[in-house]
Amino acid sequence: MAQKSVEETDYVPDRVKKLLRRVDENPFDIEGWNGLIREAQLQSIGKARKMYEKIVTQFQTTGRYWKIYIEHEVKTRNYENAEKLFQRCLIKVLNIDLWKYYLSYVRETKNGLSSFRKKMTEAYDFAIEKIGQDVQSYPIWSDYITFLNTAPAVGSFALNQRIMSVRKIYQKGLRTPMSNVEQLWREYQEFEQAINVNIAKKLLDEANRDYLSSRRVTKELEARTRGLQRHAPSVPPSVSVEAEKQVELWKQYINWEKANPMRSEEVVLIAKRVMFAYEQCLLCLGYHPDVWYEAADYLNKTSQIMQEKGDTISAKRLLEETTNLYERAVSTFMKDNQLIHFAYADFEESRSRNEKVHEIYKRLLAIEDMDHTLTYVQFMKFARRAEGIKSARAIFKKARDEKIRYQVYVAAALMEYHCTKDSRVAFRIYELGLKKFAHEPDFIANYIEYMGHLNEDNNTRVVFERVLTPGSLPREQSGTIWKKYSEFENHVGDLQSLLKIEQRRLDAFKDEYEGKVACLLVDRYRFLDLFPCPSDILRSIGYKDTRSVSKLMGGITDLKVSSVCEEEKDQKSGYVLPDISQLLPYKPKVKPHPGHAVPGGEFPLPGPACQLMKLMPPPRCYRGPFVRVDDLMDKFNDLPFPQEKEWLKMVNEGGVGLTMSTGALTAAHTGAATVVGNTTTNTPTTVARITSTGNNGSLKRPRSPNRAGGDDDDSHPPPVKTSHPPANDVYRSRQRFRVNEN
Repeated sequence: MAQKSVEETDYVPDRVKKLLRRVDENPFDIEGWNGLIREAQLQSIGKARKMYEKIVTQFQTTGRYWKIYIEHEVKTRNYENAEKLFQRCLIKVLNIDLWKYYLSYVRETKNGLSSFRKKMTEAYDFAIEKIGQDVQSYPIWSDYITFLNTAPAVGSFALNQRIMSVRKIYQKGLRTPMSNVEQLWREYQEFEQAINVNIAKKLLDEANRDYLSSRRVTKELEARTRGLQRHAPSVPPSVSVEAEKQVELWKQYINWEKANPMRSEEVVLIAKRVMFAYEQCLLCLGYHPDVWYEAADYLNKTSQIMQEKGDTISAKRLLEETTNLYERAVSTFMKDNQLIHFAYADFEESRSRNEKVHEIYKRLLAIEDMDHTLTYVQFMKFARRAEGIKSARAIFKKARDEKIRYQVYVAAALMEYHCTKDSRVAFRIYELGLKKFAHEPDFIANYIEYMGHLNEDNNTRVVFERVLTPGSLPREQSGTIWKKYSEFENHVGDLQSLLKIEQRRLDAFKDEYEGKVACLLVDRYRFLDLFPCPSDILRSIGYKDTRSVSKLMGGITDLKVSSVCEEEKDQKSGYVLPDISQLLPYKPKVKPHPGHAVPGGEFPLPGPACQLMKLMPPPRCYRGPFVRVDDLMDKFNDLPFPQEKEWLKMVNEGGVGLTMSTGALTAAHTGAATVVGNTTTNTPTTVARITSTGNNGSLKRPRSPNRAGGDDDDSHPPPVKTSHPPANDVYRSRQRFRVNEN
């Protein structure tokens, strides 16, 4: 106790306090939790354990956090605590890194025991069963095979047993799509050929079909899982683009597994792969109820398929897995989610397990700070279906003592009216609810609608008069009731009673209808989605309910009304949406290139070009020389090369004719300086053309493209021959050697 009190009173750095406040304000602040786990790694395990527990409680399915926690315990040789942590997380967190660390832990801590090989074999079999379908599970398969190959075998029987065990794992692995399955196939070939060459071909031919199928599916599997963030912590659904993209990628991966890419006829094997995909998805999308329901529904439907095939054992096992999946959901991420609880209750009801259904609803009703109105409504519906109307009445009686809303009374009254055909009981329930919810216009509207179904006009008028009595319902909430009263008199009353109701309605809302008396006239003559005026006229007189103005006026198509309705689709709150058809791509820039219609910007680059420029180093990394490309291309055009036969002949003759004159060489250097640089000069550049004129190897000066004269122009003297190339020219020596060989 003294040691514990000392630990609790230890100094907490300010940065840790800041991080704790940050995650308390936002329990799903991933950056804050990552900062806390970094701080925990720097502390002793006694101080950090509380922080670790806080992290793994918040993120129960994040394998990275569990692995860091266990590594810290193992580092301080707290093996007992580490094994307890493995028991807590290993089954429900199918994270490949966590499972590889578990195998490493067993191998390093149990190697001194006499039963080490047995425990290690059980650990490998357990890992292969749970995580062996992971696309990155090759290291586990390879380590298991290596472990089996090192097993001591004394005698031929033990040796055969070891060979059969290794062969079994090889063949099972080759049927599993995973990365590096090609390496596993090569190892298996070497294994079989080393045992017996005669039977190796037969065994390899049999396994080759499974290997080819796995290799084909592996490529698709890697493509499907490439964009998935498989180690991301599970957080509530978000509307961000990245979060929606991850949800879409996960669903595409699951649907791909459902499509049976392995082309297997074993329903159990297909279901196993699909459920593994769901389990991987739930590690990151645990707060998405649709994923939980789809997974449970898939198990339930697969169970029905197995039942139709006559495999009752597999069908029963799948049903139990469905129950376990629902239990995991309602005890972890979905503990306060009504949707999953209701689906779970319906599933158990389909199995005639009514006691379990009562337990589910009672568990949901026990949650505090939660509106249980809908829970009681569904609870009553279940009780009526499974146990009769008396059981539903008992639940309604219990609900009346709770803090619920008016919907429970409406549900109970309609249940009595439709199921027992007793309108008197339903009427008493409505009257009971009216005493408690007389201020709720929605409840009153439901009550009036029910009375309309009974065709009791006088009783309906009595209800209208009771709720519209001054002081019973706030004026701002009585508008809908007045409107329903007018519609009721319009349907069943005479003109005088209708005019009286409209006048009373006008007196109740003098301010709203001042100068808009015609709006009451529109309400009098409209029917469903038929209006007596086009929408533009209705807007002009101040009538607001124009959403369903009919396009048909007296049986004739009113094109004007139709066009107005189309325009209303492009309007929100009276504001016209801008026309974006004439918009131009625009990227603001400090020094834009000319050419854009709008000053101060330029056209953005296409997507691929923009991505390429992001991969290239920035312009400041290049400091010259800067080449004028047009001038450089002109220099290349002025340097024609000899034909291949002429060039080989020149090489054989010792390089005659391959050099420039001194003047041409100087001019070439001058021209290069003109092309490469930051200034522009007018220095002429003359490069001797290399042509062969005969056996004497003499050179002619090049013909200028800008003159029409011949080669005997005196203004261009012929180039002067230079000496032979140096004897130590390695490149020319190699070329001469190759020519001589040919």
